[in-house]
Amino acid sequence: MTDALDILAFGAHPDDVEIGMAGTIAKYVKTGAKIGICDLTLAELSSNGNVELRKQEAKKAGEVLGLSARANLELPDRGLYMKEEYIAAIVRIIRTYQPKVVFAPYYEDRHPDHANCANLVREALFSAGVRKFLPEYKAHRVQAFHYYMINGFHHTSFIIDITNEVEVKKDALRAYASQFSAGESGVETPLTTGYVDSVIARDKVFGKEVNVTYGEGFITDKPLLVQHDLVGVIT
Repeated sequence: MTDALDILAFGAHPDDVEIGMAGTIAKYVKTGAKIGICDLTLAELSSNGNVELRKQEAKKAGEVLGLSARANLELPDRGLYMKEEYIAAIVRIIRTYQPKVVFAPYYEDRHPDHANCANLVREALFSAGVRKFLPEYKAHRVQAFHYYMINGFHHTSFIIDITNEVEVKKDALRAYASQFSAGESGVETPLTTGYVDSVIARDKVFGKEVNVTYGEGFITDKPLLVQHDLVGVIT
């Protein structure tokens, strides 16, 4: 039987989750949380690198972060449309790992695959709780669903302090050398021209908003329930 996860993060491509929330993953792994990543595609259409290299890079990044699980559904890159079989594949992953909390890319993103990933995961989360949908798998409802950011800068619902984990995040991103550096045989893309620096700069801005050095911003699917005394928190 597969061990249940505390957190399961979905991405359209290997490296998406690391861009948006590698620091948060590293932070919670240190507390003993079991965290997994599910990539929807192999990123076979990426301008640089190839499928086998990307698999190796994803494995290395997962080791850096201390993941408990990593899966790839091998859905078509640039083909993440709203299809029942794709929703069902994601439902199987959710029911297999029974996560408490799920993350997906924020749907307002310049890359259509990221937006489509968000929509597919949201559909699958609903179906995962429907007992008669794929009845051979036990229905599962997650406690919370949040969005992380890949491209762009959006108003956040909450920010996680990753000051102590930012170097781990950098190491996880460095694992994807084929994507963030053109090298001798590659081509220039938006990812090879200072992209990692811009991600870390965004984390620094988010950190500044909550008086820490680095932070990762998230957007909630619905309101959060505050379960502690606010006295002394609001200033």
